[in-house]
Amino acid sequence: MTSIKVIIPAFNEEQSIGKVIQEIPQLVSEVIIVNNNSTDATAKVALEYGATVLSEQRKGYGYACLKGMDYISKQEIKPDIIVFLDGDYSDYPEELTKIIQPILDGTADFVVGARVAALREEGSMTPQQIFGNKLATVLMKLFFGSKFTDLGPFRAIKYDTLLALKMQDKTYGWTVEMQLKVLKKKMAYAEIPVHYKNRIGVSKVSGTLKGTVMAGIKIIGWIFKYAFK
Repeated sequence: MTSIKVIIPAFNEEQSIGKVIQEIPQLVSEVIIVNNNSTDATAKVALEYGATVLSEQRKGYGYACLKGMDYISKQEIKPDIIVFLDGDYSDYPEELTKIIQPILDGTADFVVGARVAALREEGSMTPQQIFGNKLATVLMKLFFGSKFTDLGPFRAIKYDTLLALKMQDKTYGWTVEMQLKVLKKKMAYAEIPVHYKNRIGVSKVSGTLKGTVMAGIKIIGWIFKYAFK
């Protein structure tokens, strides 16, 4: 039987994290919440809903993801697939079954849930998010012949593939780094259209000017770094 673990970085998600955990399909063997220096009851709620809770004091999406990976690396039995999603309830956790299917079918090593316009709730992505995604994916197509249309956070990857990528980014560039390395290593990938709704709470990236600017710099920086490497 395929072993699947979910890693969810979470910063001040006490209102949403329980809903996210509750709607993750039962086929997942472990839900790992990485509490990223929250000042609310995120960790307490996640524990109440049966998740494994880790603590990462250094703020940053990449730091949280790496913490989850480090925890898994120390387990005796390793999973086959790792799924990443957000803790703000903007994703539809039940769509995990769709995202892992290309991996189960043997047609992909890595799958991104693409937040296509037709399936997005109005206002769920800010204009700067939409522009940033478009710019990044156009540059990826230009430099690498990529077919990616989104840098969506809801994604699945074979555990061995994830290790082979040697992920490094600690903050805003985590998602684009993963996709660029998949392209550079010519790994098999796929996109699956997913629904997307308005998050509970305020976005830690697109909800602030600093977050938007820093994310943009990181994403473009990674693309140019790999384009000329």
